[in-house]
Amino acid sequence: MNGRRQVARVLQVHARYRQAGGEDEVVAGEKALLESAGIDVRQVIFDNSELREAESIVGDIRLAASAIWSRSAYRRVGEALDAHRSQVVHVHNTFAAASPSVYDAAVTRRVPVVQTLHNYRLVCPVATAFRDGQPCTDCVGRAVPWPGVLHACVRGSRAQSLVVATTLAVHRARGTYSRRIDVYVSLTEFQRGLMIAGGVPADRIRVVPNFLVRDHGASDAARVGVTFAGRLAIEKGISVLLEAASLAPGSVSVIGDGPLAPAAEEAKASGHIRYHGRLPRAAVIDEVRRSIALVMPSIWFEGFPLVVLEAYASGTPVIASGIGSLAELVEDGATGLVVDAGDAAGLADRIRWAVQHPVEMQSMGRNARRRYESRYSSETHLADLIETYETAIAGTAS
Repeated sequence: MNGRRQVARVLQVHARYRQAGGEDEVVAGEKALLESAGIDVRQVIFDNSELREAESIVGDIRLAASAIWSRSAYRRVGEALDAHRSQVVHVHNTFAAASPSVYDAAVTRRVPVVQTLHNYRLVCPVATAFRDGQPCTDCVGRAVPWPGVLHACVRGSRAQSLVVATTLAVHRARGTYSRRIDVYVSLTEFQRGLMIAGGVPADRIRVVPNFLVRDHGASDAARVGVTFAGRLAIEKGISVLLEAASLAPGSVSVIGDGPLAPAAEEAKASGHIRYHGRLPRAAVIDEVRRSIALVMPSIWFEGFPLVVLEAYASGTPVIASGIGSLAELVEDGATGLVVDAGDAAGLADRIRWAVQHPVEMQSMGRNARRRYESRYSSETHLADLIETYETAIAGTAS
């Protein structure tokens, strides 16, 4: 073990979002993965759906104060650590129900902390680095992220944006992010670079990609058309995709729901796309496995979409925007095709080419499967996680 301590007990801390997503799935998946290796995993789960909007100014102040530092969260995590005798705390999301007080609960007990960076929260109040239809890094590197307040980035509210900005500013000033977290887990090298630009210590960030809880294996099904699966929102490039589909009608299937669902319904009525709406996860995976390619026309930086891994695992190449993390995940001509973000005509060209060249796309799909096996399998993820925990434990013990 090279002088490092064997990991036997891990405490997971996570605040669930009001709408369940990939982050919650990763937390549950890592718990199961660690337990399969004989590691005792205890969870402290907070739920943002339990938060209620205040009905008075005093209530607003209390909610804001709790988001900055929560006594109840500090107590819950502390009690769990004492009962479980955890060797390491793995934090996923603290906003807003948990707060950064969970780090203090660990530090007080000299338990090392690992923080996964599922999004861009530490450098952007709204966590997406996206504003007004395009990527935005105005707050990156600022001690006080005031542009996020000015532009009301959090739910269109300056008050809520102020709460998040204040939380970031306070904890940067007190050294929470620089001194209380032993190891950061970044999902991609792109994300790591943006976090470093925002002030996260470079020597504490390890890149550990996402993984799939279940590998369904490569598909040998007959493949037809390309598929988009995700939230129908502006940052996902839905408007770009629908314009591209009008130039290559009949080739695109769209799965999902969201604010731009009416536009998808119009495109379906025009015969440009096949629109399925929201489908169960198993049905989504089946559609991806039967597609010539998964299409990801995002115009924001993305984190690490699990649907890309589903595609790679099933031998389905990906047509993606060459922006942010997607430019790192998809290798043009090897595991898929890359197009400039926002270029509808270019996307239509890639879609037409993919449909007309099934043999070449099948070859890219085999490459995608090999990429999955070598970099994104559960075995690789487990080894990376354990090494990360050992690094954190060794650092605090030295």
